[in-house]
Amino acid sequence: MTTTIAPSPAAQWFSEHQPLLDHALAAIKSREYYSAYPESARSYGETAQADGKTKLEARLGKRFELAQPGTTGWIGAEKSPFGVPIGVTYPQIDVDQVIAAMQSAQRDWASASIGNRAGVCLEIVSRINKASFEMAFATMYTTGQAYMMAFQAGGPHAQDRALEAIAYAYDAMSDVPPFALWEKPQKNQPLRVEKRYRIVPRGIGLVIASSTFPNWNSYPGMFASLVTGNAVIIKPHPNAILPLAITVEIARATLAEAGFDPNVVMLAADVPDAPIAKTLVTRPEIAIIDFTGSSAFGDWLEKNATNASVFTEKAGVNAVVIDSTDDLAGLAKNLAMALSLYSGQMCTAPQNIFVPRGGITAGGTHVSFDDVLAAITKGVDDLLAAPERAVEVLGAIASDATVARIDAQAKSDGVALASKTLVHPQFPDARIRTPIIARLDAADQERYNGEMFGPIAFVIATDSTAQSLELATKSARACGAITAMLYSTDPAIVTKAEDFASDAGVSLAINLTGSLLVNQSAAFSDYHVSGANPAGNASLTDAAFVAGRFRITQTRTVVPGPASTS
Repeated sequence: MTTTIAPSPAAQWFSEHQPLLDHALAAIKSREYYSAYPESARSYGETAQADGKTKLEARLGKRFELAQPGTTGWIGAEKSPFGVPIGVTYPQIDVDQVIAAMQSAQRDWASASIGNRAGVCLEIVSRINKASFEMAFATMYTTGQAYMMAFQAGGPHAQDRALEAIAYAYDAMSDVPPFALWEKPQKNQPLRVEKRYRIVPRGIGLVIASSTFPNWNSYPGMFASLVTGNAVIIKPHPNAILPLAITVEIARATLAEAGFDPNVVMLAADVPDAPIAKTLVTRPEIAIIDFTGSSAFGDWLEKNATNASVFTEKAGVNAVVIDSTDDLAGLAKNLAMALSLYSGQMCTAPQNIFVPRGGITAGGTHVSFDDVLAAITKGVDDLLAAPERAVEVLGAIASDATVARIDAQAKSDGVALASKTLVHPQFPDARIRTPIIARLDAADQERYNGEMFGPIAFVIATDSTAQSLELATKSARACGAITAMLYSTDPAIVTKAEDFASDAGVSLAINLTGSLLVNQSAAFSDYHVSGANPAGNASLTDAAFVAGRFRITQTRTVVPGPASTS
């Protein structure tokens, strides 16, 4: 009688999810369209949205229990941009105890096979996907994203980015064979050496998350570190803890079900008046840091966190160069949406719009600078004319600092479109503002040569398209940029702009007049951030993003040859 040994949960999950992984591996090579998790809410069932909202709202005003070691108290100070009372408190950690527990937990996790680690990570993402509607409301209430964006960016799109990171890491590790028989020819008999190779994690990874896109920006680093064998601490922004707390809860439960110590993943929550990020990043046990946020702290990390591999996405000044167009109305409509979506609180949103002061050619007709400016402001007005539609585009302003920036610009010269305060029909306390657009001159560099995070844009008069390109490139090199846009019907200008964008290390979008927005970044195809200018030193996602998260050790054993007969 033979006994059949059932595969481990991790091995079962790997087998179950391998077709998904294979699709992802193919997609990162081809860069063609692929999405693993449906972005249509209807795909999840008729009651999924209501069920998710009920589950999320049942968490409000309570402790978020995670059974983490090193819990010394309970903290939380999230303030919803929609005015929703959150009132959730999270474990306050003792850093020494948490790091000790993670070091212990990492030993078994690191010794697991690549396939088993991938299986657990794929199952975590699958379970997160099943919680997409709960995650949507957690994201909406904490970040101010409108519901549909919160569902997509906090759910399926973030999950696609997680899968993409898993695929890149799996691919990089799979390039290392576990075993080789090395034979070197010699006079009498070859020298035979058996070589075994092992993937070795770097250490504990730390993910420092943003307040605006906590899941979308955090999942790549989180899962790239996990699948390569590293334990991971998630340090959310103090105003957007809830989405990542749910993520950690799911990850810990999945790890435990697979037989691993759940302390492979831990939550490190803090509050604005007692931050812990610097305490964590200066610990020698932290070997990997993924950061999304301000340039000031990102720059500090890159210079001071020398004990770790640091991956940053920081601020940037995204430019639009308008030279000519076949469709001025489409241009204005597209720009209006790009400026208004989530109130310009996306790192990919345009800010500086350069237009020759002598005007442009549109549809074969000369159009003055003033008319181009009027078309853009009218596009925003038309888009946001109906308040019930406007609030679903704008969402809510995430921070007091952004409101202060809008108000400061309103007191400055050149305002061409004033910002309005809107009332949300469902959330009367929501903080909602429409974009403000100012007319500037190329000489006003002190005004526009820095990021104005939020719904703030400048239409800037230049001497020529050549100067527009020069100023956009100079800004990207000095301040960083993640996206750039060009509108031109001249192939020579297009070629020149592509060269300028490449020199500045920024991704270029050309002649967008339809539904595709410069703000959008597609997993498996678009490289988000180039790592080639001050907006960040890493890209989501490429091979460089995962390769430094593990090292390779080897064992060499001489294999005896046959005894000599001489």
